[in-house]
Amino acid sequence: MKPYAELTEQELEQEISSLRREYRRYQNMELQLDMSRGKPCREQLDLSMGMMDALNSQADLSCEDGTDVRSYGVLTGIQEAKVLLGDMMENNPDNIFIFGNSSLNVMFDVVSRAYSHGIMGNTPWCKLDKVKWLCPVPGYDRHFSITEYFGIEMIPVPMSPTGPDMDMVEKLVAEDEAIKGIWCVPKYSNPQGYSYSDETVRRFARLKPAAKDFRIYWDNAYGIHHLYDDKQDYLIEILAECKRAGNPDLVYKFSSTSKITFPGSGIAAMAASQNNLEDIRTTLKYQTIGYDKVNQLRHVRFFGDIHGMVEHMRKHAEIIRPKFEAVEQTFDENLSGLGIGSWTCPRGGYFISFDSLPGCAAAIVDKAKKAGVKLTPAGATWPYHHDPNDSNIRIAPTYPPMEDLKTAANLFTLCVRMVSAEKLLKEKKEAVPVSEKNEI
Repeated sequence: MKPYAELTEQELEQEISSLRREYRRYQNMELQLDMSRGKPCREQLDLSMGMMDALNSQADLSCEDGTDVRSYGVLTGIQEAKVLLGDMMENNPDNIFIFGNSSLNVMFDVVSRAYSHGIMGNTPWCKLDKVKWLCPVPGYDRHFSITEYFGIEMIPVPMSPTGPDMDMVEKLVAEDEAIKGIWCVPKYSNPQGYSYSDETVRRFARLKPAAKDFRIYWDNAYGIHHLYDDKQDYLIEILAECKRAGNPDLVYKFSSTSKITFPGSGIAAMAASQNNLEDIRTTLKYQTIGYDKVNQLRHVRFFGDIHGMVEHMRKHAEIIRPKFEAVEQTFDENLSGLGIGSWTCPRGGYFISFDSLPGCAAAIVDKAKKAGVKLTPAGATWPYHHDPNDSNIRIAPTYPPMEDLKTAANLFTLCVRMVSAEKLLKEKKEAVPVSEKNEI
């Protein structure tokens, strides 16, 4: 078929009529499919069931240094867990703190700590007239929710396949002392699946912020979440690059095992300079005596080392790679050449980013919902849930079973076609000069 924009009014009306008949067929199927969040499927969770047997009542629950993980203490995590997560994050164990089950919780705490007590002796943000934050868009909705919760003004920064617009980032942080941070998902970004280029990472490390307490919040959530063995994105290690650039304290780096083992029962980690870690330790000691060391040891015993974790992630990829490819193939078959949408084909991570014609995303999501497919709300990938173009939709292929996923992808493309055709038909009718309408 020709691009929709080239169709006549009559051709668009015929297309819409056909699409509506097909849409009613889907409605009659009474579907209940969920593609709203990037959750691992049951088969992925089953991969980690052996972790339940890694420790039992007969197990030696002592670390190599003699620490009994059943008791209090070891505020920043057991050494074995620091080594394992350090290898996963490509950082020295000495630069690692191990926390609880969620890196999102760690990020919230870091922002909260800065808000109430300040960073390295700087003024607490709660005492400032204005605090601002840079937000690459489209981006991770839960990041934006944290800064919104603290009343921080969020400034959108456009994303490209090489990362955020660094000209804009460099200019803004250098000129405005109120800007205290930037959210980053640097590898297989949420939702586009982009990985920052070498130049982008180097420019981040060489930022010259006006604010002494500006930090890069580097959420490397998908550092080892590759879909392919032979096509893997590479990322320059940010802490080492910051140190090389003379800015060792510029970054907080976060990661976790949430989409490696059990979401909600994993372990989270933060890597940072010694100055940053010591600053955090001064308040962390009031928050806890220590996190779940039994769970830390369980992860270490289950994986053994980073090689065990890498092999484990290959098994994850074997499960979800066909799902990504099925969605991409469906989009290609049903939408290519129509000029009504574009999408990413990532090499890793958990999402595909779809861009519709401007003004169509919310209507597409609504139509899909009314036919039984739940998607991430339109606008969620922007600060304040407001996408000015109303065009970006995050697709999460991992959770549904394959057959359900194919059904959902086909229904989604049907909704894209229907909403797009209706929009273009309306525009064509509105564009007809009044004199011609009178003649008709």
